[in-house]
Amino acid sequence: MPPWWDESWQVIVIGGGNAALVSAISAREHADRVLLIERAPAEMRGGNTRHTRNVRCVHAQGDAFVEGSYLYEELWDDLCQVGTGPTDEKLAALTVRESEGVPPWMARHGVRWQAPLSGTLHLGRTNRFFLGGGKALVNTYHRRLEQLGVRVVYDTTVEELVMAGDRCAGVIVEAPDGRHRVEAAAVVCACGGFEANLDWLRRYWGDAVDNYVIRGTPYNDGRLLAFLYGLGAAPAGQEKGFHAVAVDARAPRFDGGIATRLDTIPFSIVVNGAGRRFYDEGEALWPKRYAIWGRNIAEQPGQIAWSIWDSKVRSQFLPPMYGASSADTLQALAPLLGLDPDALKATVESYNAAVVPGGTFDPSMLDDCHTAGLAPPKSHWAQRIDTPPYFGIAMRPGITFTYMGARVDEDARVVRTDGTSFPNVFAAGEIMSGNILSTGYLAGFGMTIGAVWGRIAGGNAARATRD
Repeated sequence: MPPWWDESWQVIVIGGGNAALVSAISAREHADRVLLIERAPAEMRGGNTRHTRNVRCVHAQGDAFVEGSYLYEELWDDLCQVGTGPTDEKLAALTVRESEGVPPWMARHGVRWQAPLSGTLHLGRTNRFFLGGGKALVNTYHRRLEQLGVRVVYDTTVEELVMAGDRCAGVIVEAPDGRHRVEAAAVVCACGGFEANLDWLRRYWGDAVDNYVIRGTPYNDGRLLAFLYGLGAAPAGQEKGFHAVAVDARAPRFDGGIATRLDTIPFSIVVNGAGRRFYDEGEALWPKRYAIWGRNIAEQPGQIAWSIWDSKVRSQFLPPMYGASSADTLQALAPLLGLDPDALKATVESYNAAVVPGGTFDPSMLDDCHTAGLAPPKSHWAQRIDTPPYFGIAMRPGITFTYMGARVDEDARVVRTDGTSFPNVFAAGEIMSGNILSTGYLAGFGMTIGAVWGRIAGGNAARATRD
């Protein structure tokens, strides 16, 4: 039996996360010889999917694992309300529509579900949680690949696509035992964005990148995306577009995942290095707004901000992984955070004076606890910060994935700058998310994009091998 690199494959899937795994399973439903190339070692397999836990999908009714209904119109409206709305409304609408079939497809391939988690994000009605989180999902899909006879190789980087005219004839890989050319009738590029490529980020953000935290895998450096651009692939999405959240400033530079995310913001005020507020902490429900805070903090001096709260709300969110600073007075808290005590005290006093208690404080809905005559306002969940001890924590922008990627058509084929598509080069997941996402994000929707487009790309790649 020849080594894997000397075999001729019908479909090669490049990547190791949700989109790649779904693509490989879907390709195997229509093709016999499918190869998945994962750049990471086996113990790190799964890309950013390792850090996930749920998927957002249309459903007509609730069950044991999701509450109530979440229809097409509502998911579409939610998507349109985040950031500047969808990049390509046609492809975004397809994503929302096809999301309804994702959970049953996942279940057919071994994924199990768990009851929704409580907490700040309040996703019990809109999102479905997979049992055991992202690592369990990755392992489940790998068991399915093994059952289906899909070959998986690790520690192998695809350096380039081998082109014959406008068609891809194979890939050049760097494997532990050397450099090889591997033949393929079709390829699916599902290897993430370029968020781990700090030099690429620096083109758009300058030296601010030195203060960013990369939440996910260090292997997403965008080298295949850059190669596609070199082949004439059209870009999709904004250059500075990314999914970024507020993370603990003490988080590791790479791969800290979901554990370093901070959910304190709706229950606090957020100040910059001058001790001043700069954005509405209660603008909307957290699932629609938590992902704007990475960008908000990225635009502050030094790319750092501080969340300040009191003891009234400390039970409303998961405690920070590394703990928070605390003191009995704001003047004592400020030096612990590196803030000017007088500036922080003045900001809190101004905020407290503007708070209108409204009705009942209720984090599960847009309550009437707000500020009046304050700029910026706090539109909901405003409470005076007046009950010691007081708490604070420093936050940095935590980059999850970048949006700018390769343009695709409705069949997931990569589109060239002249408007035509490569006949047998497909893309799924973060590498093409810029077709759908602009600047905002909905919790769980990255997994939706990966699952929907993984099914489309994998199936169509297998069909393309018959041409």
